[in-house]
Formats: sequence, C-alpha cells, structure tokens
Amino acid sequence: MYAPILLFAYNRPAHLKRCIQSLQLNTLAPESDLYIISDDAKNESFAAGVREVRQYLATINEQQSGFKSFTVIERTANWGLADNIIEAVTRFTKDFGKVIVVEDDLVLAPYFLQFMNDALEVYKDEPRVGHIQACDFINSSDMPMTFLIKWTGSWGWGTWDRAWQYYNPNGLQLLQQLEERKLTKAFDFNGKYGFTRMLRRQIAGLNNSWAIRWNASLFLNDMLSLNAGRSLVQNEGFDNSGTNCGGGNLYSSDLWMQPIPVVKEPVIEENLFARQQFELYYGRTNSFWAKAWRRIKRTLRGDFKA
Repeated sequence: MYAPILLFAYNRPAHLKRCIQSLQLNTLAPESDLYIISDDAKNESFAAGVREVRQYLATINEQQSGFKSFTVIERTANWGLADNIIEAVTRFTKDFGKVIVVEDDLVLAPYFLQFMNDALEVYKDEPRVGHIQACDFINSSDMPMTFLIKWTGSWGWGTWDRAWQYYNPNGLQLLQQLEERKLTKAFDFNGKYGFTRMLRRQIAGLNNSWAIRWNASLFLNDMLSLNAGRSLVQNEGFDNSGTNCGGGNLYSSDLWMQPIPVVKEPVIEENLFARQQFELYYGRTNSFWAKAWRRIKRTLRGDFKA
C-alpha cells in the first residue's frame, strides 16, 4: 500500500495548479491517494484567493484526476499551516501508518513519489530513522545520492506513526531540553544557522512554525532523517506569495529527473560529511555579510515596498 499524499493549500491557485500537475506526472500517481486540505481565509483580504483555489479544485474530476483517489477537505475556519499539518499528519499516520506531505508551492520531480514510498518501506522498521526528505538545496554533486542526518527538512517529506508520536508541540519544553543538555550549538549546525533562535521566536509567538518543533523533537530523541542528495522538490514559494517565505532564491533546487535508488545504509549513523556540507552551506549563506548583501539586492528590486 502506497502512502497517502497530504497536500496543503491556501490562497495561491497558480502555485497549487503547478504542484498538482507535477504530482500527476509522477510514475506512482495512478496508485496513490491524494488528499488536499484547503484552509479557509484568515480575513477578507485572503478570501478571493481561497475561493479561486476551491473553484479550481472543483473542476478536477476524481475519476480523471490521475490519482487512485482525489479528495478535497475544505476547512470552514482558518486553521493556519501549523495546526493543519499537526492535525492531518496525526490523523492520517494513525489511520494509514505513514504519510507523504507536500505544500502548494512545491513542484515535484516525476520520481518523487517513488523515492518517498521506497524510503518509507525500506526504513519502516528502523527506529532511529524518523523522517524522509526529498528536497536538496545544497546542489552539490559531491553529496551521496542518499544520506542520514540529524536535521529535518519540511519541503516534500514523509514519516510514520511510530515516529510522529515523538512530535512535541510545546516549544518551551523543547528549548529547555536543548539548553539543559547543551545541544543548542549542535542543533544550529555548529552555530551556522539560527534554528534555536527560530524556536525561541515560535515560543514568543513571532512565528507559528510546526517544522522547527518537529526538527527539535527528533533531534532531542537522537533520530535521523533520510535525505535525497539530488533534489526531487523545487520550492517556488520564495516569491512573496506566501505567509512564511520571502523573496530570493537562496534555497532553489535543480530538479533531478531520474529515479533515486533507496538502499538501506549498512550503519544507521549520521553522515558526517553531509553534516559538514550543510554547515559550510549555512556558514556561507547566513553570515552577516551574506544576509546584508541579499537585503540590499532585495531593496533594489523593490521587495520591501508597501
């Protein structure tokens, strides 16, 4: 049985259409059940986009959708992305044992579903692996085709019920454990990226990131993610169209259009070379000068105009 696909949509019909079309081109689409969770508008300024999304979804005939089944779940209130994902992943992993998660601003390569399902099957009984990730923004040919790492990406991912039980929605508890165990530097890739700061901002109500809490939950339980070393996911949300992504192409990916074989690692340990490459990437792209230069370029493009 292939994993159900959860696709989270809000008010971006053009992005959603590209996402669904890319999923339809996947080799396992005809054998996969697709569930689209359509959130309601937060306020009237988002209402037109939500209506357009739902009108587009209503035009898709379930029998001709390209999927084994095509189900739209329309929220009658605005849940927000975090609550949507937490509720749906909890429910679907309980019902199906595993799940694949995508958001409406992702474009998927034709072998995305094959990789995800292969990985979910190969590692289903491996207790130290809790997450599958198919997006690679390092874009380095030196990376292995697959690798294990103590980090969880949120752009095209999957998990099992046995792993999702470790999800702790309480950011304060997670931060306290990281600090008590003196793990914040390691959590931040040796201080090269502010994941701990992101968690603090979630606690303060300055973001509502479910992903930073998932990342911390697995990190504290010494659990690994299986990552693809060639990207099967392209995030197109860095165009100021979403609520969580700004402009720029800092995390752009070159889509890999071939299958990625999944062979279980002989030793279930973190790939230290891969971790070093992430540390180098974050150090190069998130230094003070790198961020200042990006801000200057975005200002010149007019990204910050009212």
